[in-house]
Amino acid sequence: MELVDSFGRRINYLRLSVTDRCNLRCRYCMPVEGVEKLTHGDILSYEELFRIARAAVAIGVEKIRITGGEPLVRKGIVPFLARLAALPGLRQLVLTTNGLLLPEMAAELRRAGVQRLNISLDSLKPDTFRAITRTGDVTRVLAGIDAALAAGFPPPKINMVVMRGVNDDEVVEFARLTLDRPFTVRYIEYMPATREENWQRLCIPAGEILDRIATVYGLEPVEKGAMAGPSRDYRIRGAAGTIGVISAVSGHFCSECNRIRITSTGMAKSCLFSDEGLDLRPFLGAGGQTPLEDALRRLVGCKPERHGMDAEKAEHRAFSMAKVGG
Repeated sequence: MELVDSFGRRINYLRLSVTDRCNLRCRYCMPVEGVEKLTHGDILSYEELFRIARAAVAIGVEKIRITGGEPLVRKGIVPFLARLAALPGLRQLVLTTNGLLLPEMAAELRRAGVQRLNISLDSLKPDTFRAITRTGDVTRVLAGIDAALAAGFPPPKINMVVMRGVNDDEVVEFARLTLDRPFTVRYIEYMPATREENWQRLCIPAGEILDRIATVYGLEPVEKGAMAGPSRDYRIRGAAGTIGVISAVSGHFCSECNRIRITSTGMAKSCLFSDEGLDLRPFLGAGGQTPLEDALRRLVGCKPERHGMDAEKAEHRAFSMAKVGG
């Protein structure tokens, strides 16, 4: 079964947030004053999250990415992941993490059936990492990457949000990570989720990022897989790994968007930067799976052609990435 929106895009990818809690406070994710934490009753139970995932797979979703906040801080996450991994029809179960808890959890995540990890890492320098995250120890993340490899995970995708004057001096250094090890390093343009004043000063277009790398290394394009995300991928000639750029601001990829999002409170969003959403809680009561499946189909049917953000403006209301699932 295929799930297709009104613009002919095949929707086969669900980002499912399991918590708004996080053990970091990244500056691009939440404002300096923090965000109001949701109560236990606000968050969907694992059973409710599973029902949503099962309904999504039943109507055509083939890939589920588990997000947060930081998904690994929620108690009971591993048995939930094992249950998801066993869903008939689900082809990929992947997880995005900041890596801080991977030294202890990587092996059990692999045994649970998680197939791949995306690890957020915005700096290799301890002081810069601490400034971006407002806390945190980069050596823990690096140890988490090693633990994931030791547990048998494929080399992870390493996500770097590039910010001018903050960590952009490390762009080439991150590219070097792919020379000898088959990592995928993805450079993500800074997105104005929190609507920080004069946010444009932080944005570095994907083209400039590639130009900086190309002054040092020759690049060649790489074809991506059928269920891959929005990254444009390249390889340094002769390198073991790849690099990619995600140009959500300078060159939106909305025409290729294949995803929907569900927050940990059960709010379904067809676009990260849309102010509209569909509350799935009313469809989680009695009545079986059909009402939930129909609600998800309606969500896909209302998916906008593109978001209203570019390098000059951002039309959405400010929000915390931790509350939406990034």
